[in-house]
Amino acid sequence: MSYIDINKLTKIIKGNTVLDNIDLKLDKGKIYGFIGRNGSRKTMLFRAICGLIIPTQGEVIIDGKIITKDIDFPESCGVIIETPGFWEDLTGLQCLKNLASIKSKISEETICNWMTKLGLDPMDKRQFRKYSLGMKQKLALVQALMESPDLIILDEPTNSLDEESIEKLLEILKTLKENGSTILIASHNKNDIELLSDKIFKIDFGKVKEV
Repeated sequence: MSYIDINKLTKIIKGNTVLDNIDLKLDKGKIYGFIGRNGSRKTMLFRAICGLIIPTQGEVIIDGKIITKDIDFPESCGVIIETPGFWEDLTGLQCLKNLASIKSKISEETICNWMTKLGLDPMDKRQFRKYSLGMKQKLALVQALMESPDLIILDEPTNSLDEESIEKLLEILKTLKENGSTILIASHNKNDIELLSDKIFKIDFGKVKEV
């Protein structure tokens, strides 16, 4: 069995088929790219994989467990879908410490190291509400990556990032892949997808085909 098995995944909302009979088999320790125009349903597919929506038909199986049946959410997963929210009145480090306390897997030192890797100053006293768009995106990336999860799902991860930050991110993702993480990326930037991905899929009107 593959690490992720998606079998005849279909989602119908108000009579509209938003995910259409999707079959995918994804192996552990690889990077998979998903490309598609706005409205192609990339985000909806990622929501289904994360357990954030319940399929109308079919199933998503991760490491032998059916999402929304055996488990509600992948057991070791870092995610960015759309615009993540943080505590507006806390610093970036305080936000990340709150999130890390849920599982208590990593230390404050590890969090600080991840912030530095992605170009954030852990000692910055600004509240999250005062962050620029680029800083907010970097903080979102840190929360998704800092625990080095088995599964990483990133929807448009390079939004609002400058070229230097994008290069740093690509190198980090390559290292995480080498260490065994499975990474799913959706992006409008075809160049980034082609540079990183072991396999690329195109999504259109909720249908998926390999490029």
